[in-house]
Amino acid sequence: MLFDRLFSRWTFGWLLAAVGVPVLLAAALLVGRALTAGPAPAPVGAAPTAAVPPAPDEPSPSPEESVPAAAPAPDDLPVVTYDPAPGGFPADPDPADTRPLAEGLAPTRTVAAYDAPGGRPLAFLAPTISGVELTVPIVERRVGWTAVLLPSANRRIAWLPEGGWNTVALPDQIVVERRPHRLTWFRDGRAVRSWEVSLGMPGQSTPLGRTFVLGRTPPPQDVYGGVDIFALGAIPDDPHAVPTGLRGAHIGLHSWYTDDTLGRNVTNGCIRLTRSGQRQLLAELRPGTAVVVVDQLPAPPATA
Repeated sequence: MLFDRLFSRWTFGWLLAAVGVPVLLAAALLVGRALTAGPAPAPVGAAPTAAVPPAPDEPSPSPEESVPAAAPAPDDLPVVTYDPAPGGFPADPDPADTRPLAEGLAPTRTVAAYDAPGGRPLAFLAPTISGVELTVPIVERRVGWTAVLLPSANRRIAWLPEGGWNTVALPDQIVVERRPHRLTWFRDGRAVRSWEVSLGMPGQSTPLGRTFVLGRTPPPQDVYGGVDIFALGAIPDDPHAVPTGLRGAHIGLHSWYTDDTLGRNVTNGCIRLTRSGQRQLLAELRPGTAVVVVDQLPAPPATA
């Protein structure tokens, strides 16, 4: 089973951790592969002042615009999984954009992903990854085509033609600021809560750019404080920089057994917050929720 392979990876990291606290802090941070679906978001009360500007209205396409035809996709194209995504997909045109991505795309069948409208098919997106229903945030639309954040890749998008997917509302957003070590949860563009977080150490920095909540997994070890982990769509920028036992893991959002390292760069790239904060996010966020990591917002959120 997939979880068995991951658990052995985490066990390796745990054995390394037994050598001492510094090794423990460096080796057991990236999230494993055994994902489970997240709960539906629960309503929250009155929210503070907006800190992230709302997305601008999208212009209506001109009826004169033609729809680029989708080239037939070969049957032997790779399927995007938890492993690093195939290459060739275009860069996210605005990875630091903090405007909310309020709509997601959920495949209802296996669909081909292209490098451009009418471009080359490079891979397939399936309805699930590691048993979790896939929802990816929509970043751009053109006539007959929709661009989404690519799973298992950093700052990459994929273009999908019409058909074979549904859209879902994504009311929430997570913004992580690396300089002030701050995570802020937004709902409908308004800041709800902010927390101090720990981020990636030098050489294993938390990747910048837009990503999303891929799914959740139970904590494989006690160091996570007994709280489930969010696996993000992002992977380490340098996969070879992480400890051997964590190779192939995604960037995670999780808690830790102690809050002593909050506000410091001590993780293997993951985002670490308090146990109470993690429990609240687990209760409120659904898979597909957009996450954007920036150096610093122009102004602190109202909840900071």
